[in-house]
Amino acid sequence: MPALRFFSFVAACCVVAAPAHAVKTKVEEVYREHCASCHGAAMQGGSGGSLADGLWNHGSTDQAISQAIAEGIPDAGMPGFKRALSPEVIRSLVVYIREKESSNRPAARPVPAAASTVPVKTTHESYLLETMLDGGLETPWALAFLPDGRKLVTERGGRLKILDEAWKPLPEPVSGTPSVVPNGQGGLLDVVPAPDFDTSGWIYLTYSAPLPGDSPDTKTSMTKVTRGRLSGNAWVDGETVFEGDPDTHTTRGVHFGSRIVFDRGYLYFSIGDRGDAAKAQNLSVPIGKILRLHPDGRVPDDNPFAGRSDAHPAIWSYGHRNPQGLVVDPQTHAIYATEHGPRGGDEFNLIRNGANFGWPLVCFGMNYDGSPLTAKTEMEGIDAPLHHWTPSIATCGLAFYNGDKFPAWSRDFFVGGLKGGLHRLRLREGRVVEDEVVFDSSVGRVRDVRCGPDGFIYVVLNQPDRIIRLVPAGGVADAVK
Repeated sequence: MPALRFFSFVAACCVVAAPAHAVKTKVEEVYREHCASCHGAAMQGGSGGSLADGLWNHGSTDQAISQAIAEGIPDAGMPGFKRALSPEVIRSLVVYIREKESSNRPAARPVPAAASTVPVKTTHESYLLETMLDGGLETPWALAFLPDGRKLVTERGGRLKILDEAWKPLPEPVSGTPSVVPNGQGGLLDVVPAPDFDTSGWIYLTYSAPLPGDSPDTKTSMTKVTRGRLSGNAWVDGETVFEGDPDTHTTRGVHFGSRIVFDRGYLYFSIGDRGDAAKAQNLSVPIGKILRLHPDGRVPDDNPFAGRSDAHPAIWSYGHRNPQGLVVDPQTHAIYATEHGPRGGDEFNLIRNGANFGWPLVCFGMNYDGSPLTAKTEMEGIDAPLHHWTPSIATCGLAFYNGDKFPAWSRDFFVGGLKGGLHRLRLREGRVVEDEVVFDSSVGRVRDVRCGPDGFIYVVLNQPDRIIRLVPAGGVADAVK
């Protein structure tokens, strides 16, 4: 029999009638039991075609692959597996195939060095990478620009640092900042100056905070928003803007969310599900939500759930897993977010007033251990993502480009990935029409992305810990002429 592509299983080498409960739920085991004998242990192909080369004869979409597994392709000699495998397991197989397909995909272009002198050509622009700060940082998390040319950088361990106009850190971190709980993914996270910083001096921080009265040595924490001012190198006038009730604090060190944006006089910020997925659908708690407040912490009367006894009044949208990218289009005032999926299913979303984004009822991924999560990738009443990534790029940091140094990138989005480098998304008429890798993860784990006031694109990296920027291929001198 000729090698048939796209799950061309033959009955002799595949079990097709076993009850669903007898099938192991780990996707790697499911693949070995049902697929490897025909398609190879590494999906390289055998009596059935390769599943890892990106070439599909019977449809390349997730839906087409799922249908082929479930219903079979009789003309190709492939039986259906819907009696042997549950829809959830079939969905996990699709994710597993996408992972292998992605790992086999050749790089689109050479990876630039950290301070490359060779321009990198992309679809619309060419750029150089410049290192702004290399050394002196420990797990930097966020970058902010002050009007006088200084910069602020948070370190997850709890330090806030001021960089001067030449990107040189002051000898000591800012004193008097709030005590954080540096447990797992928690610590000192986002930093954003208020839109009226010139007159108010307010700077906003998000961080993993202990219960009031607890020592920071505790592992129990919750995302908190505070604001304060700088007096020299000291944090002063600190005020709590948002703090969760005691029963929202947990020892889980994951999914704090923590990005902040301002729009039309309101403060928006994200909180992840804190490792308790069901709470993302629970309107009585702020967990797994994007929230909206007045800058001083008061709840706006027109919030979608304000006034309801069964809902937290600050909620703006819900059903989020861990949103670590948040940005506003200053022209349309639309708010966009990126959030981590589990193993697969990272999302880019248009955030709407009162909308449910589905976690964990719908998802494009599976559990980290390879066990199935859900077969549903859409559902009535759930806002679908504008774009999603499987395999995950571990989305972190999101910028909207409205500078003047890269005119061909105007109004594009730049999405950071802790394992996926830097992606550029182009949105047209509500659809993502381009997803381009600007540089890959070999440059570093992208923690934050900002469009600087000078029109250059700044990126905060971990492993190694440094800050870089993208400048036009002609260099800074040409760009500022």
